[in-house]
Amino acid sequence: MTVAFEAPRLVDAVDVARAALVAEGEQPGAHTGARAEGDYAATHYFDAELPGYRGWQWCVVVAGAPDSAEVTVSEVALLPGGGALLAPDWVPWVERIAPGDLGPGDQLAAPADDPRLVPGQIDTEDVSLIDADEIGQVDAEIGLGRRRLLSFEGRTDAAQRWFDGEYGPASAMARNARHSCGTCGFYLPIAGALHSGFGVCANEFAADGRAVSVEYGCGAHSDVTEPSGAGSPAYDAFDDGAIEIVAQAVSGAADA
Repeated sequence: MTVAFEAPRLVDAVDVARAALVAEGEQPGAHTGARAEGDYAATHYFDAELPGYRGWQWCVVVAGAPDSAEVTVSEVALLPGGGALLAPDWVPWVERIAPGDLGPGDQLAAPADDPRLVPGQIDTEDVSLIDADEIGQVDAEIGLGRRRLLSFEGRTDAAQRWFDGEYGPASAMARNARHSCGTCGFYLPIAGALHSGFGVCANEFAADGRAVSVEYGCGAHSDVTEPSGAGSPAYDAFDDGAIEIVAQAVSGAADA
């Protein structure tokens, strides 16, 4: 008996819900629907005609006691509708930061448990087998080295990133180059375990100062030969020093 009486009465209480919004200083739009929330409550929805809130709606919850004819307002809220403009999902800064975001004066701390780094006293085998005079990381064991060093995982990640990046063998520049960096006089191999795979370009007109793959290449290789300057082999050189005498010009000069 209560259900048959209370729910329809609350669903029909459109004027009460609208008055609650007006009392809050709002100007609700058209009533878009109502829904019973059990036996003693109902929710009413109105278009929210607010600048910047396209697709949002006002939500007003009304209630009524079974032994009273009074309808009261329980809650008023502004909620997004199906086509509402919403802010993107929040993403922690550590997942948002991207290469190039760091600017002058900014500080970016590596997490204490960063898998790319290990304590300085751990030997990560970052020793070049080519440069026999390198002492590796022995200096760290006696307190002279860096506090943290690249782990094997961190070194592998960097190598893969460089290999797949703009200065790797798969880039458009490398695919159209005749020579590779490994045979270039401007190529400076880096020290450590990545010695055989990467170096730094010292050509100011090419990838100057960049870490490049030994398989990368560009058109500024040290073995590129200069143009001969012999001109086009298909046509004879044009002599622009020849003087052409025009009869009309000579006649005009005589008349003058």
